[in-house]
Formats: sequence, C-alpha cells, structure tokens
Amino acid sequence: IQKLIDSAKSTANQALSTQITTTGTAGTAFAASTTSATTVNFYVNGATKAATIASNSTIDAAITALNTAAGPNMFSKDTTGTKIVLNASANVEFKTSGDQTALGFAAGTTTTADKYGTSNDTISAGANLTVSGVDTRAKLAEQYNSLLTQITQLAKDASFNGVNLISNGDPSNKLHIAFNERDTANLDVQGQDLTADGLDLGAINGDSGANVGRGNFLLDVDIKGTLTSLTGASDTLRSASSTFGSNLSVVQNRQDFTKRLINVLDTGAANLTNADLNQEAANSQALSTRQSLGISALSLANQAQQGILQLLR
Repeated sequence: IQKLIDSAKSTANQALSTQITTTGTAGTAFAASTTSATTVNFYVNGATKAATIASNSTIDAAITALNTAAGPNMFSKDTTGTKIVLNASANVEFKTSGDQTALGFAAGTTTTADKYGTSNDTISAGANLTVSGVDTRAKLAEQYNSLLTQITQLAKDASFNGVNLISNGDPSNKLHIAFNERDTANLDVQGQDLTADGLDLGAINGDSGANVGRGNFLLDVDIKGTLTSLTGASDTLRSASSTFGSNLSVVQNRQDFTKRLINVLDTGAANLTNADLNQEAANSQALSTRQSLGISALSLANQAQQGILQLLR
C-alpha cells in the first residue's frame, strides 16, 4: 500500500509540475464599441472575471481593464499595436462567443460546462487560442483515481482464514489469539481500515460543492491539498505498521515460550516413562554373565560326577 501511495504522490507531483497555459493572438484588430460600454465575461481557472471596456476605448485602455479583472500581464498587444494578445499561466475560458469576438478573437463553437464547476458555462477556445496542460492533468487525475482503486482492492484482498485486519476498522473486526487452553492469557489484534477511504484519500472526480476545482487536477492548490492527504496516509500506515509489529512481537515471544515449554514437558514425561538405556544395558549384560556362570558351574559339576564313576569302575 505504501508503494501505491508513493506512486500516487509521483502522479500528483507530475500534475503539479504540468503547467497550464492559455496563449494566442486575436485574429482581428481590437475595436471598442462606439455606442456603449462592453462587459467581457470570462474565467481564470474557474474564477469568474468581468472586465468593463468603455465605449470608444483604445486598445491600451481595454488591456488595462482586462488585466485589472484577470491579473497582471495576462493581456497585452502585438507588435502592430492593434491586436490583443493573451498569454496566461492559467486556463482562461470565455463565457460566450460574443466575449471572444469583442476582443477580436475568433469565436468558439461549442458551449461546455466549465471544468472547474457546474455553475460556469464556457465557450470553446476557438481558432486563435491554445490551451495546454489541461488534458494532461485530466489524464493524471484518472491515473491517480486508478491507484486509489488498487489501494482499496489490495487492502480487501489481504485476508487469511476469513480474517482481514486492514480493510475494516470496526471494533468487532479483530483477531483473538488464545495463549493457553483456558484462554486466560490472550491477545486481541484490532483491525484497521487501510483502504483509500480509511486513509482519507478521496478520488479526484468532484466538480460541485466542496470539490469544485478538483475535477481534473486543474488547481494547484487542490493538488497540494492532495499531496498533504497522501502524506497523512503515509503517517497512518506507519502507525498501523508499528501497532501490528508490536502485536507480532508479543505473538512471537509467546510462540518461543510455548515451544520451550513443550520441550521441557516432553523431557519430563520421557523421564517418567522411558527406560534408562545405559542401566538396562548393564542389567542385560549382568544377566547374561550370570547365565554363563550358571552353565559353566553345571558343566563342572557334571564332569566331577563322571570322574568319580570312572574310578569306581
């Protein structure tokens, strides 16, 4: 699981290092309305912006209004001094095609829900603007979500004899270990939830409510928040590892104690029931010697009787 979290960190860092940019030069020269002020509505990384350009404004005045709304130095003019240039280290999307054409940019053709939240409708970039980095971050978000799925699946597959200590933190999920036949000495190993949810790792798929802007790893601040969550998950894993390691040490010590106790009891039982081979061998040898001596004595006695009979004859 720690290796998968390390992979998720690498994915998030790669997303953070992927720069989002919006660049392009208007296709036509800027011309302010001669009758009334024009309000240009657009979004910078999902944040709503609105620039009001007064009637008969010069291109410099229009750029000043745009930068005041969007941020410094996002808008400028080309070398001819007649066309507006957009060069932003952010995803800049216009609300309607009219907002684009008011600045001289080619109109987009497709209206979509903004990537940063369901409340913002935007128009596609159009022929004059190029947005980079957004799709790359979106693919990295999918990769990140896949890793979270693998973390959960791995935790749920770590079961033995029907017991899984890392997929459910419920108090009833524990492993009871009895150290003697009466269960007066025992240990309960409490299970922990080390799935993605248990580690407080949420998928990058929200685009509404509290998760606006997290839809596709689009906001740097949200990626940094994800990295913080991953660090917290690693801390949780280390804590769980320490707890399980402590329980394992107790079980191993008990196992060693039990093995030594078995050896002592086996030796004691053997002393009570098994014969002493040295003693029994000596007894066997003594019996054999007595039998041999008895046979020799009978033989000598018989020989003595035979000799007396010979003398009498």
